[in-house]
Amino acid sequence: MGKRTYGKEYGFQTRAVHTGNDVDGETGAIKRPITVGNSYELPYDPSDLNWSSAGKSLYTRNGGSNQKYLQEKLASLENGEDCVVLASGVAALSGLFFALLKSGDHVIFSSVTYIAVYRLFNELLNNKFNIETTIVDTTDPGNVKKAIKPNTKLIHIETPGNPTLMISDIAEIAKIAHKNNALLSVDNTFASPFNQRPIDIGADFVIESLTKYINGHGDALGGAIIGKTEYLDIIRQQSQINLGGIISPFNAWLIMRGSVTLPLRMRQHNQNAQQVAEYLEKLDCVRFVAYPGLASHKGHAAAKKQMVPGFGGVLSFGLKADHDTHNRFVSYLKVITSAVSLGHDESLIVFLGENDERQYLYPEEFHGGFFRFSVGIEDIEDIIGDIEQALEKTGLL
Repeated sequence: MGKRTYGKEYGFQTRAVHTGNDVDGETGAIKRPITVGNSYELPYDPSDLNWSSAGKSLYTRNGGSNQKYLQEKLASLENGEDCVVLASGVAALSGLFFALLKSGDHVIFSSVTYIAVYRLFNELLNNKFNIETTIVDTTDPGNVKKAIKPNTKLIHIETPGNPTLMISDIAEIAKIAHKNNALLSVDNTFASPFNQRPIDIGADFVIESLTKYINGHGDALGGAIIGKTEYLDIIRQQSQINLGGIISPFNAWLIMRGSVTLPLRMRQHNQNAQQVAEYLEKLDCVRFVAYPGLASHKGHAAAKKQMVPGFGGVLSFGLKADHDTHNRFVSYLKVITSAVSLGHDESLIVFLGENDERQYLYPEEFHGGFFRFSVGIEDIEDIIGDIEQALEKTGLL
C-alpha cells in the first residue's frame, strides 16, 4: 500500500485523525511506532553528504521520523505550506527569531505576550545582537502602523494574548506588514488551529506551543513554526540543526497521539470556558472577567471575525479581595488544580500577583492581582460547583 495523503478536500477532524499516520511498512501496525534510534543507515558512499542537511535521515538532530510525521499533520491543520517542530514553544519562538533576524533589523511586538517573548525582544536580542524592538498595543492596528520603520523586518503578535486575553486583528495587521515589506508571525497557542488559522487571513508564520492544546494531556513538550518552505528551510538549517533545539522522538509521538482528539477537546474547552466566563461575570465578588467570548470584552468583535468555531479555553479574572484572599480561594479548590501551563484536559489556575514586571503593560483592572484560568474538559457542573464552594469558604459568596 502506498502512502496515504489527506489534503484540504478532507475536513479538519479527519485530517487530525489521519494526516501524518500510515500503516507501518515493517510490522503492518496501523499506528506508526516511536523511532528512538538517533542515527540512520547511510548510503554506500556517504562522503559527499552534507552533514548539516535536513533533507535526509542521517541523525535525529537533522530530523527524526516522528518529528516529520508530526510536521506533516500540523502543516495540514494550520493550512500552511510547511512546518518545523522543535523541542518546546520557546524553542520555536526563539528559533524563528534567530533564523529570521539580523543585526540592525527592527521588530514590532505585542505589549502582552508570553514572558519568553518579552524577555527575548525586550532584553536578549537587542542587547546581544543589536536588534531594535518596539512594544506596541496591537489591539489597535493604528499603533502598529505608527511604529513601522524603514528597517522593520517582523511584526510579532499573540492573539489571544497571554495572560490578559487581548485580541489583535490578524488580517488588518497583515495588510500593514506586507504594505511595508515586513513579515507577520502569530502565536496561536491560546486559540489552537481548531479555533483560528492565521495563515488563512494573512500571517506569514504561525507558532504553536504544542505542549498546550495540540498535545492536550500535559505530558509532553514541543513547539512548531508553520509557514512557507523557503523560510522554514532556513529555520531547519540554523535553529534546528546548528542550534540543536530538536524535539525528542517520544515527545513527538506523544503530541501526535494527543493531536488526534484536538477537535473534540477544543469543542468542550470552548463550551466550558464560555459558561464559566458568563457565570463569573454575574458575581458581585468578581472584579473583572477577560474572555473574548463575552460581549463585554474589548476585542469581542475582532475575535468573532477570526476565531470562528469558538474563543478558546483560557480566561482571566480577579476577585474583589486582597492578595491573601486570592490565594486562600485557590487553596479551597478541589477539581481545579493550581499549576502553570494550559490546554490540559484538567482545569488549571494560577494566581498572578501585583509584582509582575510587565504589569505596566496590562489594562488597569489587572493591577490588583488576578487569575489565569485554563478551563478543562470536566463536567461544567463540577467546574462551576468547585468555584462556588471555594468562594463560599473564602467568605466572598
